[in-house]
Amino acid sequence: MKLLIVLHHRFGLWNAPDWFVERLKSDFPQLEIVHLSNYDRIEPEIVDAEIVIAWSVRPEQFKAAKKLRWIHSPAAAVHQLMFPELINSEVVLTNAREVHGPVVAEHVIALIYALAKKIPEAVRLQQKHIWGQEAMWREGRRPRELADATLGLVGVGSIGREVAKRASALGMSVVAVRQHPEKQKPEGVTTVYSAGALKIFLAQCDYVVLAAPITPSTQRLMNAERLGQMKRDACLINVGRGLLIDEAALSTALRKNQIGGAALDVFEQEPLPADSPLWDLDNVLITPHTAGLTEELWERHYRLYSDNLRRYLGGKSLGGMVDKDKGY
Repeated sequence: MKLLIVLHHRFGLWNAPDWFVERLKSDFPQLEIVHLSNYDRIEPEIVDAEIVIAWSVRPEQFKAAKKLRWIHSPAAAVHQLMFPELINSEVVLTNAREVHGPVVAEHVIALIYALAKKIPEAVRLQQKHIWGQEAMWREGRRPRELADATLGLVGVGSIGREVAKRASALGMSVVAVRQHPEKQKPEGVTTVYSAGALKIFLAQCDYVVLAAPITPSTQRLMNAERLGQMKRDACLINVGRGLLIDEAALSTALRKNQIGGAALDVFEQEPLPADSPLWDLDNVLITPHTAGLTEELWERHYRLYSDNLRRYLGGKSLGGMVDKDKGY
């Protein structure tokens, strides 16, 4: 049985370290494990692979993989794999959403505190050697307490659930919107709205956190109309994917102070182009897709993947299964 690992990314942390591969070879000596650090040889290697770990696979490569039974993505988002040939096949798809949930949730809480306490403004004043107490209070939205503020979650998957637990522990009121509101409410969430009630949901939130998967119904979900339904002093936080936001509409809303601010970790195009107007807006906090960064990343990946590999070899159901029809 052949396991093909092909992970290539410009950012070093997203590439599997050597120890990850060597430990798999040691723990699963019955497997033929091939590790490619780039895509140069993926076509001949994928032909007889039964299992693949990859960020993405092209449709023509998928068609050539006659023995393929399982694809695992180290990412949480799998929209790049949602092509008809894979969706309509019997190949199982899993992702690493449980790896990323806790650390991304910590980042969300950090962003909320930064926005609430106007930390970016304080840093800019510090760089200018300005004692800006009066400015911090008088200009723009005022510093606020988080207790009793309302946090709205768009998406209550692995990230959303972890955010809800942490935010509710801070005394925040947590509401959510999801495709199936009839499901059991996650811990810390007081109310769950349907997608059809998004206007009502947005109107009550002081902070709106986007942590939803990319599907046809969520692409550019936060457009000009939806941004206009937010409170004027509310803040938008995106740790999902850049395509959840109409960035041109967001730039306009922020420039006109139609909403209080935004904290963005993901963008439609990454790296964010140097000429993006988002860079120059004082009411935007940008982090360069760092919400999931942690020294524990690949150790967590290993624990999750090795457990799933044992399940697969034992004929058991896998964790982190993706519903290919839904796209998440």
